[in-house]
Amino acid sequence: MIPFVFDIPARRVVFGRGSIARLHEEVTRLGARRALIISTPSEQHLAKDAAGRLGDLAAGLFTEAVMHTPIDMVRAARRRAAELRADCYVAIGGGSTIGAGKSIALETGNPLVAVPTTYAGSEMTPIYGITEGTLKKTGRDDKVLPKTVIYDVDLTLSLPPQVSGPSGMNAIAHCVEGLYTRETNPILQLMAADGIRALARSLPVIVREPHNIEARSDAQYGAWLAGTVLGAAGTALHHKLCHTLGGTFNLPHAETHAVILPHAMAYNSEAAPEAMRIIADALGVDDAARAMYDLAARLNAPPSLKQLGMPEEGLDRAAQLATENPYWNPRPLERAGLRELLENAYHGRRP
Repeated sequence: MIPFVFDIPARRVVFGRGSIARLHEEVTRLGARRALIISTPSEQHLAKDAAGRLGDLAAGLFTEAVMHTPIDMVRAARRRAAELRADCYVAIGGGSTIGAGKSIALETGNPLVAVPTTYAGSEMTPIYGITEGTLKKTGRDDKVLPKTVIYDVDLTLSLPPQVSGPSGMNAIAHCVEGLYTRETNPILQLMAADGIRALARSLPVIVREPHNIEARSDAQYGAWLAGTVLGAAGTALHHKLCHTLGGTFNLPHAETHAVILPHAMAYNSEAAPEAMRIIADALGVDDAARAMYDLAARLNAPPSLKQLGMPEEGLDRAAQLATENPYWNPRPLERAGLRELLENAYHGRRP
């Protein structure tokens, strides 16, 4: 057994169908009196429902959360929180909404309650990202870690199949990288493997049967594990590439994860053979990278960066940016190898 350190900050998780009914109770537990409810424009109905549940604890709404947490949105959200004298933030939605909540908590240190409606996993991590100009910068700070996470499967039922699949692939990516970062350990590897299994068996069912409660709940469980792994183990090449592509070229977050993951796995396969064995076992296959590509195809996820709107002339710049301030990776980040990886991802070639 290799030596390791296991250090996961404590957080409270309320999991189960109908658990949104406990929102008032959970905010009260934190001693908060003025909660700002955060959502995207398309999910403001959820924010309004949350405000109704909170009653006099609801200070107001911020419904302008957007993808990649651009700095202008961050500033607007922080101003709104200050104007309302909010002492707590309730983020209800996907990674964009929770990212907005984190950006306010980072400045104030006030508690954040997350109510995820996708499978992003961001709700379980102390990781935040803010895009300024064309560069997305990430960091870690326990101030942004939600104090309470409420998982209510009913809130995921309206997530369309074409969104559910890539969102779940995003979560699987957290598990995959958690198997081979420097901070991994046997406990996190167990969680990652079970997260991959749960997501791989539930996502195809969700795509076929969007209102299957059991499958949706299973996917939430997998996303919970994935986010926990991400928060403790950190990230490597895959997330570096996705942050680069998303922040610089404004590609959709979850779909970019779905495209890049099989290619990042192929890049790292020889340098992380034990991780690939664990992934292959979890998927019940022989070749982990190819099976991940095939899973994305079964979920009808976009197969290529080209389909996401990536300009072909941007591939050189993306490869260069990925080598600057690189995340640790089991295989060194070689510009030529990254350029080949991105070329394959651009055309959607099977590894």
